[in-house]
Amino acid sequence: MRLHYADTLAPRKACAAARHLGLPMEYRRVDLGRGEHKAPAYLAINPNGKVPALEDGALRLWESNAIICHLAMRAGSALWPAEPAQQVEVLRWMSWEADALNRHGGALYFEHVIRPRFALGPPDEAAMEAATRGFREAAALVEAHLDGRRFLLGDALTVADFAVAAVLPYADQAAIPLSDFPRIARWHDRLMALPAWADPYPPATRH
Repeated sequence: MRLHYADTLAPRKACAAARHLGLPMEYRRVDLGRGEHKAPAYLAINPNGKVPALEDGALRLWESNAIICHLAMRAGSALWPAEPAQQVEVLRWMSWEADALNRHGGALYFEHVIRPRFALGPPDEAAMEAATRGFREAAALVEAHLDGRRFLLGDALTVADFAVAAVLPYADQAAIPLSDFPRIARWHDRLMALPAWADPYPPATRH
């Protein structure tokens, strides 16, 4: 298998899941600054021109959430639960995070991390204010849900945790108010205890 990635938000969870699962993987770093994600050879793998993307034999798979589900199933791991009802729960959280927690957290990440990194101009103050409000609203739901739970589905770690918590490692850099949500902070501390979550990238891009 070959995982195309960059050291940015969405590929981080794919790298973390792959390393956590211990799957044999060739990691290929895509240089976004040089536009490698828009090169014809890469567009043949992911026509969206984004990272991550996975090659597994003849399979070309894009979208980070789909990739981490595939990797968990490929490994026969309980990160993808066996019970259909829990699979539905995983899909519910993954659908929600893309339009809620990580939508707003990702906007803060873009303004605080991506703009300066790629010299995209000054931050958009209005966008940051709207994203902070949106993040707080979404985080309040997760905070309430985590009452009495170690992970999103209870005591068991699943790919839903990898997906929903994706933006949290960037909380300090992206001015995400994580400290205002103590249950979320403790949940993320549990994830940070996993070596692959704390340090997901292959050696060439660890930092």
